[in-house]
Amino acid sequence: MSHAPRNPLDAMHRPATISLRTSLFEDAVAIVENEYASDLSLDDIARRVASSRRQLQRAYSEIGETTFREHLTAVRMDRAAELLRIRGLTVRDVAHRVGYRQPAQFAKAFRRHHGIAPSDFRASGRFGRPETVSATAPGAAA
Repeated sequence: MSHAPRNPLDAMHRPATISLRTSLFEDAVAIVENEYASDLSLDDIARRVASSRRQLQRAYSEIGETTFREHLTAVRMDRAAELLRIRGLTVRDVAHRVGYRQPAQFAKAFRRHHGIAPSDFRASGRFGRPETVSATAPGAAA
């Protein structure tokens, strides 16, 4: 009785290749999670994880089942939804804190990701009780 591979990659790649791509993907994810507000690029991340652009693209595709750009946007949009809970932060403030220079570009991306405009998201109360800005809030101005 033979078992089919759990992951389609298992049938296509050697274990060392899968391990390398998993490591590259995990390292890239850690950078994006920590630095999502900076001007990150696939080339920059590839250099930092000691990989080629193409290898990192493959890692994102095969291990993460996404692309670098989709992952970065998802992290930014999830963080933006959290930040929109904070009273005293404008949509413009939130856009800047998650890495968008242009609030209109941010609003378009937010709407595409969450299906609702940032201002409508905030007004809808879909996220629970709003918080207030404090010195201890993540990303709060000092």
